Amino acid sequence: MNALLERISVNPNICFGKPCIRGTRIWVSLILDFLANGETIEGILQEYPHLTREDVLAAIAYGAEMSRERFVEIPMAAAA
Repeated sequence: MNALLERISVNPNICFGKPCIRGTRIWVSLILDFLANGETIEGILQEYPHLTREDVLAAIAYGAEMSRERFVEIPMAAAA
């Protein structure tokens, strides 16, 4: 198991059981959304100074791990 994943917690009593950075209420999906929208790791750390670079990397690692488990249908564009 990736050691970074130890930074992620899932507790049904915290944030409705959504995966969070351990010891916070910051959703992994929030961090991934920021990154997907072009935010940098440094930008996230400025907005959330109690997070570490390793926390952001853990969110990425969690997303990568989850993508191995489930496929999401993405509509294909028609060939031109």
